[in-house]
Amino acid sequence: MSGHPNFVLTVDCPDGPGLIHAVSGFLFHRSGNILESQQFEDHLTGRFFLRIEFETFDEAWTVDRLGEEFADVAASYAMNWRLWSATMPYRTLLMVSKDGHCLNDLLFRWRSGALRIDIPAVVSNHRDLEPLVAPYGIPFHHIPVTRDTKAAAEQRLVELIEELDIDLVVLARYMQILSDDLCRRLAGRAINIHHSFLPSFKGARPYHQAFDRGVKLVGATAHYVTADLDEGPIIEQDVLRVDHRASVEEIVAAGRDVEAQVLSRAVRWHAQTRVLLNGHKTVVFR
Repeated sequence: MSGHPNFVLTVDCPDGPGLIHAVSGFLFHRSGNILESQQFEDHLTGRFFLRIEFETFDEAWTVDRLGEEFADVAASYAMNWRLWSATMPYRTLLMVSKDGHCLNDLLFRWRSGALRIDIPAVVSNHRDLEPLVAPYGIPFHHIPVTRDTKAAAEQRLVELIEELDIDLVVLARYMQILSDDLCRRLAGRAINIHHSFLPSFKGARPYHQAFDRGVKLVGATAHYVTADLDEGPIIEQDVLRVDHRASVEEIVAAGRDVEAQVLSRAVRWHAQTRVLLNGHKTVVFR
């Protein structure tokens, strides 16, 4: 990036003439230089999606000031829009239970600078992974969950999200079902990861179930959290091929690898403001 202020603008609105001209003209008159631009027209829904990364040669322009002036343009075209500093990291809360492969991968990528996020805290309903988090100097919050304490645990989680000004919540193999109310609160800013066998092989030990059935593809899905369990808008998926020679341990290891990779890509793209919701689907400007 240059030494000038950099921003990302995302837009979705009803498709129609003049949209690109309206946005580019707005930027031109405010010393904006477009660095990257991607667009998508969904002909089935009649909606238009746009992501523009730009710099300004006048350092007086800030997110707030640009946003105030762009609001009039957005209103003229019924735009849903977001303006974000391209260098501002998303404040990300990681949630985990006992499986640490996704958490370990995200922590390593964050420490190495591969993810544009800050991690103010890790939350878990168990203490098993506290030693994994400790060397990173990140506060670890143990919030146990039982049938009787679920409501109180979620209230504590909401308080933590507000206290830490969290932009994104990542369920890095957090094995608790969130309430419908909490899912609505986190709409569009909570990402979950699970194996891609669903709707087959539900419940415990899915990779062992897959091994027993001779499955030849092991995959993972990262999606936004909704009240419909494991059915939120999909951000990223991937698969690995296995064959009859693979042991159940090898299938489990392959599943962990693909889960970690898929989740990290979903987090990276969200943190770069590359994912836009399109009803029950997503538009991902990779």
